[in-house]
Amino acid sequence: MELNSSPLLSGREVIQATGGALLRGSENTIFNGISTDSREPARGKLFIPLIGERFDGHAFLAAAIKEGAAGVLVQRGSEHKLGADPGGTTVILVKDTLTALGDIAHFWRKKFPVSVIAITGSSGKTTTKEMAAGIMGIKKNTLSTRGNFNNLVGLPLTLFRLNEGHAAAILELGTNTRGEIARLTRIAAPDVGIITNIGAAHLEGFKSIEAVREEKSDLFRNMDPGGVAVINRDDGELIFLEKVWRGKRVTFGINNDADITAEKITNRGEEGVRFVLKIGNAREEIAMRTVGEHNIYNALAAAAMSWAAGFGNAEICRGLSAFKAVHGRMEIYRLKNGAFLIDDTYNANPSSLREAVKTLGNLKGGHESTIILGDMLELGDRAEELHEESGMFMADTGISALFLKGSFARTTARGAIKNGMAKDRLFFPETPGDVLSLLSSRLKKGDWILVKGSRKTQMEIFVQGILNTFGVEEGGRQTTTYN
Repeated sequence: MELNSSPLLSGREVIQATGGALLRGSENTIFNGISTDSREPARGKLFIPLIGERFDGHAFLAAAIKEGAAGVLVQRGSEHKLGADPGGTTVILVKDTLTALGDIAHFWRKKFPVSVIAITGSSGKTTTKEMAAGIMGIKKNTLSTRGNFNNLVGLPLTLFRLNEGHAAAILELGTNTRGEIARLTRIAAPDVGIITNIGAAHLEGFKSIEAVREEKSDLFRNMDPGGVAVINRDDGELIFLEKVWRGKRVTFGINNDADITAEKITNRGEEGVRFVLKIGNAREEIAMRTVGEHNIYNALAAAAMSWAAGFGNAEICRGLSAFKAVHGRMEIYRLKNGAFLIDDTYNANPSSLREAVKTLGNLKGGHESTIILGDMLELGDRAEELHEESGMFMADTGISALFLKGSFARTTARGAIKNGMAKDRLFFPETPGDVLSLLSSRLKKGDWILVKGSRKTQMEIFVQGILNTFGVEEGGRQTTTYN
């Protein structure tokens, strides 16, 4: 699916946005869209060649021009890669093509009087974003980030989808390198900003929780002072922001006093959770088809974002009540034999694993539970330590069997054994078939299975294998709807 629609920009506007210089062609050239991918049609568009560790988009300049690109950017120092005379194609020289992409996206974003909400955090970003999109989509045409288009390339491509029909935009900001959140915030120029939480994620790039906190906090440091900061009052890593941010704020939480909170929380098993949503002095009971306390926090975050953006209690309650689990994030299947499968394979870090395992413990009741876990990636020097701690935590929850796959499988097992888990309850499968042969003989009605791992571990193949083997009871899947 092509994410960038067709923003109409002139050569003059591109030069204005980037501070670039016209090498050839005309400032009056109109570009019918932006292309950064040589595999996409370039005809009529502005082709922006990006440079990565293993590629240089300048190698495709000649092909883009031959295909009919109306213009191309060229990074200073790469003029020689332009090749033969580009004919009538407009050529604009810029200092850095990636920076230019963001500058053009910022220029495009500022053309529209929309409410822009930016969301970052160690976990829960996507679910919170989808909850908020469901709320805001009730009254306004809302743009939101699709998939993982949340980095220095993805965010600009998302912003290029903005048009005069949108009244709001919810943008997810991701990072694995210091300085990315600051840059993304300056590109997006959000009116409302939220950090869902701070946890052990992307430590390969940041080395410590403190560094993650500093990086995520750059959202508030680079927002317009007239904006609104949404602050999680239950996250100790974020409390300091109440002193750092001097502008308007909206707070949320369960355990501490906040503007938006949840009371009378009731776990309804596979059907989800029920709670009373308190916004200021107003209270409304909400029944949600999602499981886990972390999803209540996601709901409160979405409510706080929406309230800060000017949405009322009616839309917030209606949107949250209608929300369904996002694919691959605590998505529950009721199998034909009466057992339950939780697909939480979209991604994993120690914090999200802990929440998923806690939820599994609450759901299984007196029945048996199985965890199938792949590696948690991007944890840097602390990878072994955090996998061992996770093994210890899982052993404490009384799970019946633990299947471990990946480079840190033995490390995780070591932690589980340290905390008393019997070795005969630990397994190291190579394929889904290895898991299925054991589950087929022991999985009973009422039992629960959790499958989780970082995205690159492709743990969804285990989910598919279980679904193919056991089947899904009619009406036994929580599906996702998008606004």
